[in-house]
Amino acid sequence: MRLTTPRRLRRLAVLPAATLLLAGCGGGFGADDDSDRDDQNQGNASLTVLIGSSGPAETQAVQAAAARFADTTGNQVEVIPAQDLVQQLQQGFTGGEPPDVFYVSPDRFQLYAEGGSLHPYGDQIEDVDDFYPALRQAFTYQDQLYCLPKDGGAHALVIDTDAWEEAGLTDADLPQTWQDLTRVAGELTTDDRVGLAFNGDYNTVGTFLLGGGGFYVNPDQTQVTADTPANAATLQFILDNIDAGVFAFVADVDSGWGGEALGTGASAMTVEGPWIAGALAADWPDRNWRAVEMPPGPAGQAVGAFTNCWGIAEQSPSKEAAVDLVRHFTAAEEQQTFMQAFGPHPSRASLQQWAADESPDQVAFAAGLAYGRTQVAIPGFDSVLNDFNAQLQAMRLGDVTPAEALAALQDNGEAVLAQG
Repeated sequence: MRLTTPRRLRRLAVLPAATLLLAGCGGGFGADDDSDRDDQNQGNASLTVLIGSSGPAETQAVQAAAARFADTTGNQVEVIPAQDLVQQLQQGFTGGEPPDVFYVSPDRFQLYAEGGSLHPYGDQIEDVDDFYPALRQAFTYQDQLYCLPKDGGAHALVIDTDAWEEAGLTDADLPQTWQDLTRVAGELTTDDRVGLAFNGDYNTVGTFLLGGGGFYVNPDQTQVTADTPANAATLQFILDNIDAGVFAFVADVDSGWGGEALGTGASAMTVEGPWIAGALAADWPDRNWRAVEMPPGPAGQAVGAFTNCWGIAEQSPSKEAAVDLVRHFTAAEEQQTFMQAFGPHPSRASLQQWAADESPDQVAFAAGLAYGRTQVAIPGFDSVLNDFNAQLQAMRLGDVTPAEALAALQDNGEAVLAQG
């Protein structure tokens, strides 16, 4: 969920490679069987699905959805939770036997599209406009939509409601501007906790950059836009609040990520996505919280959004059946089942109200999908952003200025683009 993805998405590739075979024996990773090509529309296709699973609930939900497709079509579907999704995909592409269908993150997408590994099927989806534009853009290459976003989530401001009430704050105090955010963070700060702690990485900092009117690259990802006055002003805003003691990076409050900072009471607020809900319920069930939309910055309302898509291998001998399977996985009723089973927000805009009614405490995470922006998809840019993480830590310690951190990011990013 590559970019330093939020905690839930970082855990995607750690499950045992247990498999479930549905409606018959699988044909392996894209086995080259002429009968599959000829008969896939007659229920004789054999499909393999490789997923990066967040846990048993997700694995079982995908397996159940695949079983429903198999029962309806007669095709055979094998679902495999990856131990290392990126590595297993690379081995499949290199060996000429990739899975037919698989998860693809935005930061790996362009690499696979450029290399000819992905089958572009977006033009075969009749209701493609129902998927959130920001999520579709994440999987569009050279003006062609390659794969459908399977779900999504956006950053929101997550608040410890007990701390909020203890500070005498009400709904009228929910921040509507960055200045409001600074004020309430100050009122929530005590000797034992900081008002707002968030991951000091390019994901959460990227959400602030977007609100400030900047980002790492331009919308079509053809230019690096790091070293700008807007980005410098945003970093200075963050640094000023850290120096004032009302903001903190999570490492400075002895936490590994924003959910831990909030869950342990080290912070009264954090910036996270919908994955925090399950973590708080599992690890800190006594922590009362709510999520609200991030306050607009000087440039308006904008946040980081996160997603994966259902990729189809160009080498698959059963591409038509694979497209049908993706249609099934992304159908409204299946996305509703996925959300109920393991929490991801649907990628269909038409399900926004349903999702709000289903999980009213997570409305803010879905709202950001309408105006959010997804990860940088330029091959090799992950190393640039990882270096920027180190620059952010150095900035916090006073070893570099915001301008110096952004200049290094600009130079490194331009070097990656120059490599093609």
